[in-house]
Amino acid sequence: MKHAPAIVAAVFCLALRGAAQLIPASPPLADPADTRFEKVTEDWTSPTLSKSHLYPVPPISSGAGEYGSYTLEMVRVQWRWGDPIDLYVIKPKGAKKPPVILYLYGYPAETDRFRNRSFQQAVTKDGFAAVGFVSALTGHRYHDRPLKQWFVSELQESLAVSAHDVQMILDYLATRGDFDMDRVGMFAQDSGASIAILASAVDPRIKVLDAVDPWGDWPDWLATSPAVPEKERAAYLKPEFLKKVASLDPMVWLPRMQTKRFRLQEALFAPTTPKAIKEKLQASANAVSGRATVVLYQTPEDTKAVIAGDKVLDWVKHELQTLAPPERSEQLVQHSEQEKP
Repeated sequence: MKHAPAIVAAVFCLALRGAAQLIPASPPLADPADTRFEKVTEDWTSPTLSKSHLYPVPPISSGAGEYGSYTLEMVRVQWRWGDPIDLYVIKPKGAKKPPVILYLYGYPAETDRFRNRSFQQAVTKDGFAAVGFVSALTGHRYHDRPLKQWFVSELQESLAVSAHDVQMILDYLATRGDFDMDRVGMFAQDSGASIAILASAVDPRIKVLDAVDPWGDWPDWLATSPAVPEKERAAYLKPEFLKKVASLDPMVWLPRMQTKRFRLQEALFAPTTPKAIKEKLQASANAVSGRATVVLYQTPEDTKAVIAGDKVLDWVKHELQTLAPPERSEQLVQHSEQEKP
């Protein structure tokens, strides 16, 4: 993609408020006669849905295919013009209403990871379900746009729309009746982690959040991050642009998160988010008394142990288990033991 970040972090491979902007999404060029979403309006000034009106249409499912110890179902959901979202719903076989973890990686990550068999096995290990998707203006959700428009140039839209999507996806999962919606976690990285912080601040259903290298502190991040092309940087530092994204700054919303458990992981060697901003995020996380854990990685070597065997994905599961009633925790342990050869 034309505006991929200059340097992508190697780690894990893998509030101010203005007047509400009720902006309908543009209809797709391929189907201008689609009237299903003509009443949709969306407030891009806040991660909350209180002033937005999104209308989901019936989801389209591929049906669940069986792959060893788990099933994989592709589901297409939609609640605004021109923006169908593909969900990868991965469930452990034999688990009744398993806890579910949402996976959201940062721009420009696409859905390849969710189609990987090793990833699918890792996320369903120990009796957990997984739902993977991509953020707005990313992957299959980037279309019908001039190339000069991309995730950062449309940062207000990218953040607000994606935070709304997290909540709408949780609404959809609740209607299915096959997940334990009292045990919802989220693993998110880079810009996906920024979106997860916004969503978890306004939706208490996200009980555990593991945020890896979130972007944030927009005035400084836009001024100093190498992810921003130099020839475009001046446009993003104009007062009108900064005003639009001020109410969507993870630095503002992090202390308001409603999660029971929160972990901030930061690769200090990864340049996308400059060191000074990472230090501010650490300080903000440390101020979340009793609920936050901060993990720092000084060099790529420090990450090898957590990358090996997808161990980085285990923390959310462990924390969801500790939140479960004793009988529920015992069931999860038993399911894990049954999976062992």
